[in-house]
Amino acid sequence: MNTQNLTQVPELGLVCITASQEVRFRALTRKRLLQLTISEQEKTLRTLYTENLKRLNQAVEFCVREKIYLYRLSSALFPFADEPIGMTILLELAQQLELVGKQAHSLGIRLVLHPDQFVVLSSDRPEVIENSIKILKTQAQILDLLGLPRSPWSLMNIHGGKGDRSERLIQVIRDLPDEIRLRLTLENDEYAYSSEEILEVCHAAQIPMVFDAHHHVIHEQLESYDHPSVAFILAESQKTWTIPEWQLVHISNGDKSFADPKHSDYISLMPDCYKTVPWIEVEAKQKELAIAQLRKNWLDLI
Repeated sequence: MNTQNLTQVPELGLVCITASQEVRFRALTRKRLLQLTISEQEKTLRTLYTENLKRLNQAVEFCVREKIYLYRLSSALFPFADEPIGMTILLELAQQLELVGKQAHSLGIRLVLHPDQFVVLSSDRPEVIENSIKILKTQAQILDLLGLPRSPWSLMNIHGGKGDRSERLIQVIRDLPDEIRLRLTLENDEYAYSSEEILEVCHAAQIPMVFDAHHHVIHEQLESYDHPSVAFILAESQKTWTIPEWQLVHISNGDKSFADPKHSDYISLMPDCYKTVPWIEVEAKQKELAIAQLRKNWLDLI
């Protein structure tokens, strides 16, 4: 796997799909699946998984053409894989999955994952935690089938979930199986967990922190990404990464205003301290177009 020298310019990452139609994946709703007979369900899922695996390979090839070396996999790539019927079919495709993972590795593409919002490890309800771990186990098995390492290089990033539940969150993380825990990272959010709170949890649970500057400024009601606390938390979060060259952060801009949680089409404002970050996921609606604009208006000036 690749690592970076911290003196190099940041690598900008693509999130799931492209603004164009080049990287797209098929979807399937639970309602639609349950309308089918068991044999029809198997056929439908097998066709969908095979097609999405093909499209994942195309996504890797797209990233190479565009010189994008960080790609966030969609957590909905293989819907219903957390059910026995889905996992059975996914395991049938193990050899093809391994080939795609090897292709990404050989081309220097770092693959990461952001499981969906239903993952809440700090819930008051045991059944919610149980379901969250079930989802994470499935996503971890997909990463295993792709042949990706059980380390933060191939991270699975989640939010803290229920606020004021730090101790529960820490304990649940400590008890997770290795295939999840060794990949898990935590991200600060706008409302439930501040950057400092997530930083403390990450130190206690011994997992890396993914810093999101936009979430930070919203939570702290700041008026600029260049507030001293942004650079401070960035530097402190780097200490949670055993390999600092793997540190990953997120960037987004507010859509209608600076503090708007909704993402804008492009990134026009960047924290000055992000110039030293190795890996940045670009959370902008215009996807690869936003990355191209950032390269021209920001990266080329570093």
